[in-house]
Amino acid sequence: MNSQDFQLFSNIVKSRSGLVLTEEKVYLLESRLVPLARRRGLENLEALADEVRRSNDEHLLEEITEAMTTNETFFFRDTKPFDTFRDAVLPQLLKQRAAKKSLRIWTAACSTGQEPYSIAMLLKEEAAKMAGWRVEIMATDISREVLEKAKAGLYSQFEVQRGLPIQLLMKHFHQVGEMWQIDSSIRAMVKFQPKNLLEDLGSVGQFDVIFCRNVLIYFDQITKSKVLKEIHKALADDGALFLGGAETVLGICDSFKPIDGQRGVYTSADGGLTAAPQANSAA
Repeated sequence: MNSQDFQLFSNIVKSRSGLVLTEEKVYLLESRLVPLARRRGLENLEALADEVRRSNDEHLLEEITEAMTTNETFFFRDTKPFDTFRDAVLPQLLKQRAAKKSLRIWTAACSTGQEPYSIAMLLKEEAAKMAGWRVEIMATDISREVLEKAKAGLYSQFEVQRGLPIQLLMKHFHQVGEMWQIDSSIRAMVKFQPKNLLEDLGSVGQFDVIFCRNVLIYFDQITKSKVLKEIHKALADDGALFLGGAETVLGICDSFKPIDGQRGVYTSADGGLTAAPQANSAA
């Protein structure tokens, strides 16, 4: 791929999603966009670039962005954040929200749904503690294609074998041919909708917990700061923000502070969730 075409595609993706592609990621562009070019009857990426310049077709720009922003995910990814949520964050929120018995959770960049469904299963397992509670899980992604898959809750044998404990598979899924579908009661707990983190997030309302894991690593410093400031507006003062293991707010946004003893978990610098005990291991 020549440098002009690389710059064209990387600019499209950066401006529409915030994802920064450096030149060593040429292989990623090629692996994601060559199939798109072929679906459109184009011979190669040079022809795809020419088509973009010629038509400036909005649907084509969306397809390019979606192809580049579909990220890997799996059930209970990294395990520890889910343990921390269950054992350290949730007990405090249940005390602090006891009067209104309402909990709102947002999982951003949810991809094909494994993260929000993991949270939903976890809450289902805690049902005895949450009788009478109203729980809303909102899951968003920039890609409408992955959201359709997420809504269906239908996963391959490979997908359910990655991170999902066998007892939860047996309890909350049923087999559909060679696929596994998560039960309708779990699907009903999650509301999926398209959302671009680069946009004004004021319309999403306020949340008690926000999961925005393994997203910021793809942004430059300015974009990270902008997104974190928007997320701060959407997080309750005593809520919790979960980031990925390689992500931090430190040196980027002073609206958050770490929760003592909980790596990768932050709360509002204005008030904040109090320090919580260390989470137990294993789900």
